[in-house]
Amino acid sequence: MPRRTSLLPNCRPLIVTRPAREAAQWVAQLQARGWSAQALPLIDIAPAPDSVAVRQAWQALAQFDALMCVSSNAVEQFFAARPADVPWTSDAAKPRWWVTGPGSQTALLAQGVPASAIDQPGPQATQLDSEALWAQVQPQVRAAMRVLIVRGTAAGADADAPGNGQGRDWLGARLIQAGAQLQWVVAYTRSAPVWDAARRAHVTQALAQEAVWLWSSSESLANLIAAFPGQSWQGAAAVATHPRIAQAARDAGFGRVALAGAGLDALCASIESLG
Repeated sequence: MPRRTSLLPNCRPLIVTRPAREAAQWVAQLQARGWSAQALPLIDIAPAPDSVAVRQAWQALAQFDALMCVSSNAVEQFFAARPADVPWTSDAAKPRWWVTGPGSQTALLAQGVPASAIDQPGPQATQLDSEALWAQVQPQVRAAMRVLIVRGTAAGADADAPGNGQGRDWLGARLIQAGAQLQWVVAYTRSAPVWDAARRAHVTQALAQEAVWLWSSSESLANLIAAFPGQSWQGAAAVATHPRIAQAARDAGFGRVALAGAGLDALCASIESLG
């Protein structure tokens, strides 16, 4: 697909709703393609609510055959919480490190995890999700294999609950069915952003400009809807990175919703399809 090099006269702003660090990365990539992208993070990230649990996970790291990190935030927060007195070497025989996309892979590489130890959906995957990861790692799974899922939790939620999101629950169910021994650890907390006057004005301006909203999380979408009760989104357009998120946008009332495949080219193509 040819790269977009300049703004079209009818190009509307793109609102990137990912957490701040990921939003900045997406904005930079989209602006490099010529899009008028703006960051409006709709999920805030904070450290784990239980540092003891994370410390225990690090102390037991060598006992796990694989760690599944649900996001780049999971990677960064998990490594940020590694106790200074707990050794870790990147050339250890295990664990394998499982992720669903290139952002998380990049975060692992930045922490010194070798590329040869990382598993993620293959190049043929049309969606970067737990189902695509399972297709890649299923041959590794065996009875009694120990897998740790490193995840986040919503502020105020039960951090001890085993599942946290449809994709992770689905993957956990597949692993248990295959005989794996599964554990979870919460490495970070997600919360709704602070809705100050500037953030609310940004939303109002985006609606007036008929901006295209980019959604990679149903939770961030829910945070927006909750902050603007009664607001009609019928005139707004959205691009979602997963069918479940696309359906959530339709249910919220977005008038036009496009589904993006894996990768930046596919995301740009979906934005283009909205006109």
